[in-house]
Amino acid sequence: MGKNITQKIIESHLVSGEMIPGKEIAIRIDQTLTQDSTGTMAYLQFEAMNVPKVKTKLSVAYIDHNTLQQGFENADDHKYIQTVASRHGIYFSRPGNGICHQVHLERFARPGWTLLGSDSHTPTGGGIGMLAIGAGGLDVAVAMAGGPYYLTMPKVCRILLKGKLQPWVSAKDVILKILQMLSVKGGVGRVIEYAGPGVASLTVPERATITNMGAELGATTSIFPSDENTRIFLKAQGREEMWIPLEADPDAEYDEELELDLSTIEPLVAKPHSPDNVESVSKTGKIKVDQVAIGSCTNSSYLDLMKVARILKGKTVHPNVSLVIAPGSKQVYTMLAKNGALADLIDAGARILESACGPCIGMGQAPATDAVSLRTFNRNFYGRSGTASAKVYLVSPETAAVSAITGVLTDPREYGEPPVIELPEYFMVHDNGIIPPAEDPDKVEVVRGPNIKPFPVNKEMKGSVDGKVLLKMEDNITTDHIMPSNAKLLPYRSNIPYLSDYCLTPVDAGFPQKARENGGGFLVAGHNYGQGSSREHAALVPLYLGIRGVIAKSFARIHRANLINSGILPLTFVNEEDYGKIDTDDALVIENCAEQIKSGNRIVVRNLTRGCDIVVEMDISERLKDIIIAGGLLNYTSKNALG
Repeated sequence: MGKNITQKIIESHLVSGEMIPGKEIAIRIDQTLTQDSTGTMAYLQFEAMNVPKVKTKLSVAYIDHNTLQQGFENADDHKYIQTVASRHGIYFSRPGNGICHQVHLERFARPGWTLLGSDSHTPTGGGIGMLAIGAGGLDVAVAMAGGPYYLTMPKVCRILLKGKLQPWVSAKDVILKILQMLSVKGGVGRVIEYAGPGVASLTVPERATITNMGAELGATTSIFPSDENTRIFLKAQGREEMWIPLEADPDAEYDEELELDLSTIEPLVAKPHSPDNVESVSKTGKIKVDQVAIGSCTNSSYLDLMKVARILKGKTVHPNVSLVIAPGSKQVYTMLAKNGALADLIDAGARILESACGPCIGMGQAPATDAVSLRTFNRNFYGRSGTASAKVYLVSPETAAVSAITGVLTDPREYGEPPVIELPEYFMVHDNGIIPPAEDPDKVEVVRGPNIKPFPVNKEMKGSVDGKVLLKMEDNITTDHIMPSNAKLLPYRSNIPYLSDYCLTPVDAGFPQKARENGGGFLVAGHNYGQGSSREHAALVPLYLGIRGVIAKSFARIHRANLINSGILPLTFVNEEDYGKIDTDDALVIENCAEQIKSGNRIVVRNLTRGCDIVVEMDISERLKDIIIAGGLLNYTSKNALG
């Protein structure tokens, strides 16, 4: 029996386990990436392992999130990351060099290799045929220290692409269509593997847009074949020698299969407040637009922004619209400047931001009160833009650019001839924004500013686990709810005590005080708890506040792993109706918790307030059970060799 692409890469990197869906496996990691929102904590954890130099083939530290320097905090974090990277064999991408996923795709991603990144949109690398997975910072730190990455062997879902995109329809519309089909939970436990004749019509940057937003499906990752288009892209980046052909065998089998005819897709929009709340632009209608933001790791490539520049050339942004544009990398920015496209954007009235994540993560450019903001980004969660009352719609660069001119949400097919932009034969390569590690690391002093505080570490589990239910929540609680990440809080990503004052405040403003008054306790939630970002702060801050366990109907993959890494129990209801048998302020106890964990997957939670028992489960491997009982991955790692 033949193998699919996912199986081929996993098999060639398999350290332990069997490639049976649902079973735990461990794979060797070739590359890692971090960004500064999650990176500071990852490097603090890496230092705690006392490994002098990273053991990966390549590790890169990017500065792309915390770039607004209103005080010393962000600049101090940047200096810490730069010096710790220099000392430990890690490449450092300077502020302004670009968004980690865009730069990594351009300069480092390789077909057939594995990449682990402390950012949920790391699967962008799947656009070049890489098995690229987002994870918590501690998992990345362990990989840098030479440890394998453990995951549940995913199912592989093939999406067979047929046909070709119609004029004015883009890769963003493709992934929005898939989100409409599958929902934000549709990819959980799966790798989405693209195949079929339609693949050949998509460039690597277009494929990367699709794999990038596979994170919104909840997928482990997404991947395209490495074909002639991949070779052309790598040659244009001066990296043709890194190309290998990679495709599924003709007789490869898949756990699930879907078909999508690209020619049937029309311009789409994800309406507030979820990436899967999708309908056609034409059906949504001509709603008034106040802001348009173009960029992010999803849609800030050279091809994307050249299309925008062509649409805006000789035009003027509508007087009621604020248009902001962030090129994804220094490479993109420089090429736009040298070919005149940047002048066209500026002349039309666009405000040009630096090459960084910016408004996508709430770092500046918050919309006005009650504003409608069209964004080419990947998430439109409630309040993520920085303005709680704003309504954020996700669209393609083409729809965004046309709407910026008309002042209303506009189907770009109404606009006339579409821009046709070809991939350049050669990209402009000047890697002076990337600093290699020191040749003599012993001479490098790691600089730590006063904002960098020790991170919390759990204790070994002993006896019973008890506490009150501090908060009961609904479905789709995101990491933005659990640990807000706006421009005011991002500078404190290395200061867990400070962040603890804001934990879960979008759900309950009094939660931090309540958690302290009760000495911690439990959280209860609905489906898909912890969807969104890979930020492990959404586990570390609750750990700091004494959270012992979360009982939910289901968890998002990365957040569940982060809870385990912190030694917090991720428990799911065996019977979902039991969700109604627990309320806020109920007193819970899990007697002989460690013994229950070791004896099986089912655990009994006693609700002392209601006088009833609730059966929950924690269906995890023996190794993960040992991690939970040890009080988290760091404690476990300190007792076990990395290998």
